Amino acid sequence: MPEGHTIHRLAADHRDRFAGRPVRVSSPQGKFADSAALLDGRVLDAVDAHGKHLFLGFGDTGWVHIHLGLFGKLGFGTAPAPPPTDTVRLRLANGEHHADLRGPTTCALITEPEKRAIHDRLGPDPLRTDERGERAWSRISRSRITVAALLMDQKVIAGVGNVYRAEVLFRHGIDPYRPGKDLTRHEWDAIWADLVMLMREGVRNNRIDTVRPEHLPEAMGRAPRVDDHGGEVYVYRRTHQPCHICHTEIRTAPLAARNLFWCPTCQPPG
Repeated sequence: MPEGHTIHRLAADHRDRFAGRPVRVSSPQGKFADSAALLDGRVLDAVDAHGKHLFLGFGDTGWVHIHLGLFGKLGFGTAPAPPPTDTVRLRLANGEHHADLRGPTTCALITEPEKRAIHDRLGPDPLRTDERGERAWSRISRSRITVAALLMDQKVIAGVGNVYRAEVLFRHGIDPYRPGKDLTRHEWDAIWADLVMLMREGVRNNRIDTVRPEHLPEAMGRAPRVDDHGGEVYVYRRTHQPCHICHTEIRTAPLAARNLFWCPTCQPPG
């Protein structure tokens, strides 16, 4: 599932290509056909993102709410657009660009109050300028749930996925099994600030990089990472490989329905 930086990047891509102009809207697959007919030819006048949710605004007609889920894909191309396949749930097009949405968990036309309700149930997003992480701290500091599970709970903090979860805990030497209530305020503030920085870099570079300059391949004389996810990381998907810092074998275990990755030496219990 894409993490929050990807959704904010997709929001920027839509804003650059379609905002402020009439847009042709269609649903070749047919599942969004009625809503597409209401939107076709209208101006895309707003784009928003919160966590893993993307919103495309069409004035009084409403917002297209998109959640990619595990299998959704959003791709862009130039005009003229090729004939769509019957897997395209939503196509946006103008004289210069087109965008095709396939396989999302959610693609629905919603009202402004419905959009606000989605925001209200989500935790703070490190990539939104109207948040400072205070709401997340209020919940984390009172919880007996592990900090690793809390970081993946979109009601606590929105947009953080498995990669950022594993990497930010490693970068701050925090045992992923520590209860949230045992975090200090100083530790939480450092985690939040790091997530803001890392995720902004993710939007800018369109990939996740979490390794500090002194631990990059060229600085350490090691081979670069080869992985479909791209980017240099400390622990994510590095099971049984040596830690870049202490050479301890990276461990993995299931937690909150996802695989957790950590270094038992750099992230000691207690």
